[in-house]
Amino acid sequence: MTWLHNFLNGSHPVGLIGGQSAWLLVGSVAVLLVATALVETISAVWLKDKPKFKSELRQRTWAWWIMIGALGLTLLLGETAVIVLFAVLSLVGLREMAALLPERRRDRHTIIWLAVITPLHYWFLWEHWYGMFAVFIPVYAFLFLPAVAALQGQTRTFMYRAASVQWALMVCVFAVSHVPALLQLPVGMELGRAVAEGSDPGSGGTQGAALMLFLVIVVQGSDVLQYVWGKTLGKHPVAPSVSPNKTWEGLIGGVLSATALGAALWWATPFTPWQAAALAFVSCVMGFLGGLVMSSIKRDRGVKDFGSAIPGHGGIMDRFDSLVFAAPVFFHLVRFFFT
Repeated sequence: MTWLHNFLNGSHPVGLIGGQSAWLLVGSVAVLLVATALVETISAVWLKDKPKFKSELRQRTWAWWIMIGALGLTLLLGETAVIVLFAVLSLVGLREMAALLPERRRDRHTIIWLAVITPLHYWFLWEHWYGMFAVFIPVYAFLFLPAVAALQGQTRTFMYRAASVQWALMVCVFAVSHVPALLQLPVGMELGRAVAEGSDPGSGGTQGAALMLFLVIVVQGSDVLQYVWGKTLGKHPVAPSVSPNKTWEGLIGGVLSATALGAALWWATPFTPWQAAALAFVSCVMGFLGGLVMSSIKRDRGVKDFGSAIPGHGGIMDRFDSLVFAAPVFFHLVRFFFT
């Protein structure tokens, strides 16, 4: 009992789990337990004659268990494990996006370089080399990839092809990598210097894990709450030609509910309640816009999902669509104003 008390108050963390991060993870598991019980009850009582919907609902629920389990396990193992996890997810996301590129065979030599750029970018993150992490893809990869494409001598639809490859890299790698980058923010907070610049690889702390969990809980919670509000009260689509199921009622209800959730979780962060609410609000709005943009891509390419890596959810980018817009904005707001 003494060890458990020390673990929950953060004095004896395991990996990156301890104190606030431990409570957030325990709370997420508790919510998922309740949700699983509700799903099983609803399936047994009201969905007996709807086997397809019942199966999909169960698939989605168990997929959440796998996702939370994977994130929790890597947090227990430490920062390196978390970075490796997101690097793998970025590569899978790139594969999903590459499959939608209209002329991927023409650009195969350029696309191959994405498999080199991705681990290198995450290596800069692992090294806590913030300067290179921040500019490697937006500057160096941005200039390098079209140069490689130009050397192939294929000029037809060149701008469209170059932009498509660069967009895939920015979204699937650069944007996604800002989620594990949150692990390194407390170094700056605790020592009063720039974020993690020159700090030791693998030295992310439990406060960084709490920040990451805060973002994931709020943004993913907003997605779920927008769905619930939309199904309950939704009547007016935000962008019917892009995603007819996204309604103003769902958007407003979901974002405001998730903002309240963020304010309630202020104790797990370095923010005051109103600061936590403001950051949650901005993150949820950005998350909604991310989902809308990614839906536009799927509409353009004529597909329902980016892939099938997550049963009941689609592909990796179907689950990350809101985080890819929210994570970079949240990261830099925290870095600029709280470090």
